[in-house]
Amino acid sequence: MSCAVITAAMQQAGIRRLAVIAGDAEWAREQAGLWQQALPGDWITLSSACDLTPHVAPTALRTLLGREFTHALFDARHGFHAEAFAALAGTLRAGSWLLLLTPPWESWATVADADSLRWADVAEPIATPRFIHRLQQLMLKDDEVLLQRQHLPVRQPAAGVWPRWQCQAPQQQAAILAQLQAIASGVAVVTAPRGRGKSALAGMLARNTTHALVTAPAKVSTEVLAQFAGEQFSFMAPDAILQQPIDPLPAWLIVDEAAAIPAPLLQQLVARFPRVLLTTTVQGYEGTGRGFLLRFCATLPGVHYFTLDEPLRWCAKDPLEQWLNRALLFEEADRAAPASEITLYRAMPDAHPAALEAGYRLLASAHYRTSPLDLRRLLDAPGMQLWLAGAAESVAGACGWLKRADWMQNWRRLSGPARVARAVIWSRSHWRHTPVSARRRRCALCVSAALR
Repeated sequence: MSCAVITAAMQQAGIRRLAVIAGDAEWAREQAGLWQQALPGDWITLSSACDLTPHVAPTALRTLLGREFTHALFDARHGFHAEAFAALAGTLRAGSWLLLLTPPWESWATVADADSLRWADVAEPIATPRFIHRLQQLMLKDDEVLLQRQHLPVRQPAAGVWPRWQCQAPQQQAAILAQLQAIASGVAVVTAPRGRGKSALAGMLARNTTHALVTAPAKVSTEVLAQFAGEQFSFMAPDAILQQPIDPLPAWLIVDEAAAIPAPLLQQLVARFPRVLLTTTVQGYEGTGRGFLLRFCATLPGVHYFTLDEPLRWCAKDPLEQWLNRALLFEEADRAAPASEITLYRAMPDAHPAALEAGYRLLASAHYRTSPLDLRRLLDAPGMQLWLAGAAESVAGACGWLKRADWMQNWRRLSGPARVARAVIWSRSHWRHTPVSARRRRCALCVSAALR
């Protein structure tokens, strides 16, 4: 079956898929070009290589928030930027393919990953075999993933019959919009996984309000919001709002992707306006997660909480979203039942994979800065250790640290905050951090309510 026929069926079913192109760099680039010729679309490309043009650098992932595309290409031939990969997947409409270009399948796990320079505290890139083997195993197990490996036959997605997609998101949006319009004053928070229509809902509120002011980490991320707001769209950068008087005050201040704005700045914005709408994702690939609710929203009086769970851009059982949730552990941590005795043990990535995953989920649920970068560090960073409290099926706490024997060797090339190691205590209801000597090991401690 041709890609065009499969893609047409995907559009009707409201699904998206991952296609892996694994091989030599030039061969993978040529295969990607054939895909782009065969299927019309935006084909936004995230890459740091010069042989793919035009492209967006993975480090510019925040510019993708709130935007939509048909088909995309992610270049992992030289390194895998997990947060950018997840953000790119969240921008794709139903009927889209996400092409993942990788090194040759058999040697991928042994290839030095340039992305390791961001999180492994190494001077030169290192191979990341545990993370790559994890991705490969999930790709092989998921028959919805297309595998195109050099010198091997193409493995097409499973030939199942998908029902025609009937999106239910507009009804949920309309119900929440009515409740927002009935709020006389205060802060409303709309949270949802990616692709549920948070920005669209915010745009509807702006369109149906006499005067609304929109702000966000970057104006480029408000494209969808602006489409739904129409002529009522009015944008100002967060810092600009605080630097000049606004008279009269708008009926609503709408903050899109609020968790990506520094908390002190967001606190000033909230205090200045009578009605504020904050929208944010609950998935942690932007380094936000549910910890935003714990750290920031819990400090606000009388907050109105709303949740969008019905997908707007794809169906509820979308193969790409389900694979991504498994690969990057976006599911929420299970609540640990109180135990009379707590067992502490070191979770080894190879020996205790399920326990390590549970510990990471706990960290992601407890702290708003946890992201897939931390998952990569737990799996492959030299000197990284993770200690857990409880059992694999019921992890109550997690303590992880990164040994820094080479700290003084690297001291001169570090600057600013990088020179201050921090001990961070994370829990589901509170967090605190205390600076410690930069010569000591970094430590992160996560304690759930089960340990208190």
